[in-house]
Amino acid sequence: MATSTKGEEEQKGGGGSSSSSSTIHAKTLLKSESLYHYILETSVDPREPECLRELRRISAAHPRGVMASAPDEVQFLGMLLKILNAKNTIEVGVFTGYSLLATALALPHDGKEKNKGTLDFAFVDADKSNYLNYHERLVELVRVGGVIAYDNTLWGGTVAAPPDAPLSEPDRMLSEITRAFNSTVAADPRVEISHLSIADGLTLCRRLG
Repeated sequence: MATSTKGEEEQKGGGGSSSSSSTIHAKTLLKSESLYHYILETSVDPREPECLRELRRISAAHPRGVMASAPDEVQFLGMLLKILNAKNTIEVGVFTGYSLLATALALPHDGKEKNKGTLDFAFVDADKSNYLNYHERLVELVRVGGVIAYDNTLWGGTVAAPPDAPLSEPDRMLSEITRAFNSTVAADPRVEISHLSIADGLTLCRRLG
């Protein structure tokens, strides 16, 4: 089974998308609504398990539904788990459990969570101020060749905003925290990274020997 641990909740403006017929998911950098719907209609909707689809709808209707993971990101993570043949996983930060359920569905029947150096995969979507602390711990827990995935690592695109950009104070602070995290993991010799523009930014860290 997949194991989760709760991090501090953070709220961003906007709302989630419950299906391909509704508005664009707030937790995505893709701003073309028609293209976003095309991705959902051709890739996500035809193969999404009904239990996952229902939880996505429930999450989207929640007052803080923006915190839920984007469905195309969740589908990508599910495929990644299968490519890794992951059995031992952990998720740090859970809202309604949408991405956690997707993780559980992607695991084989003997999938579970163990201890130091045995995790195949970790997904982090918790309080951004502790991302570096989570990283230090997870680098110890994830096996060589395993993957750590960090969500929201582009923070609405604000990581590339100029210093005089008209950002709210919370967004400015979290943007600075995210930039510092991105710089640190990019220079970490214990991992190799890939920074994806899917959803609100997803950083994959593959554990090196």
